[in-house]
Order: sequence, then structure tokens, then C-alpha cells
Amino acid sequence: MEQIQQQIQIKASDEKLKGEYSNVMQILHTKEEFVLDFMNVFPPTGTLNSRVILSPGHFKRMVSAMEENLKKYEEVNGPIEVAEAPKSGIGFQG
Repeated sequence: MEQIQQQIQIKASDEKLKGEYSNVMQILHTKEEFVLDFMNVFPPTGTLNSRVILSPGHFKRMVSAMEENLKKYEEVNGPIEVAEAPKSGIGFQG
């Protein structure tokens, strides 16, 4: 059976297209979902810029896509030096 390709048009506001800078990411998970919190941390404070919630299957596909893109990037630009992880704990204020 032949599958028909459907073109999907994604709409995005100018504000979303600007993007958000993040220098810290925290990952939480339950059996049903992965939660990615993208933050800007400049001690002594920080802000949560975005929270993305994914199913485990989609999270695994996303990790694979990131690994593939990282490999392609390093083939062209050379190895990336891993940045040192923050030394202090991060907590949320409501």
C-alpha cells in the first residue's frame, strides 16, 4: 500500500522565532513522560525559559536526531569541548 506524503505547514510567531538562550537544562521523567526545563542561570538567580514535555518514544527519537546532528557538526567543525557542569544546586521559586 502506497503512503501519501502530507505537507505540514508550521506557524510561528515572530516572538517564538527569536528563540530563547539557555545555559542550563534539567531533565525530569516519569514512566509516561520526559520533562526538559531550559533555563538561563546567572548566579545568584535564574529564569525558566521553556518547559518541553515529551513521550518516551519521542524523547528517544529526539536524542538520536541530536546525536546524528552533533556527529555531522563535528565532522565539519572539529570536536566540541564539553563544558563544565554548574557546581551549585538549582532550585525553583514559585
